[in-house]
Amino acid sequence: MLVDSEPISCEVTAACLSEIGHPIDAATVGRRYLGVSVAGMLEQIEAERGAPVPEGFAALVERRTLEAYEDRLRPVCGMADLLAAFDGRCCVASSSTPARIARSLELAGLGERFTSLFSATMVAHGKPAPDLFLHAAAAMGCDPGRTIVVEDSVAGVTAGRRAGMHTIGFTAGAHLLADEAHGRRLVEAGADEIVTTATALLHRLTGASP
Repeated sequence: MLVDSEPISCEVTAACLSEIGHPIDAATVGRRYLGVSVAGMLEQIEAERGAPVPEGFAALVERRTLEAYEDRLRPVCGMADLLAAFDGRCCVASSSTPARIARSLELAGLGERFTSLFSATMVAHGKPAPDLFLHAAAAMGCDPGRTIVVEDSVAGVTAGRRAGMHTIGFTAGAHLLADEAHGRRLVEAGADEIVTTATALLHRLTGASP
């Protein structure tokens, strides 16, 4: 989690789903689909509906989400300082589309911190499958067993564990601060440890004392 995008994307997704006759609120979208790609989410929704979503629905959600990001998106508190310490030695492996990843980082002022961005659209199966993390590790020339995943979602933690990577559950997002049970859910999904702030994550990753 680099930017506080989830409240925005969940609100937009809930509104779009409600418009097509699948009423749902933002909290439920977050609980069910946090960390899941749009394609994976739509597969589940179409199974529930017993019918496909309208043609162009995914593109509609993408467009409205990017529009909403323009004025509201912010980086997670302390994330800029954390990334500065690694100077490009990390990558993004996200369930979002490439366009959404790139624009999110740009709006949050974090775009220059990454040389490599990986999207679930690049693999056959998104999170909770391990495909995306394994693809990113291979592209970066990293041994999965010596790779650290930082994830805020159950789907992401599950993917990290299935990839054989040390997985840190990260609960610093604005939408998670009031959810005391989320850290427990990440542990139940297999997180090796929980970190609650970007500052604490920086200390953990660099070995520095708080």
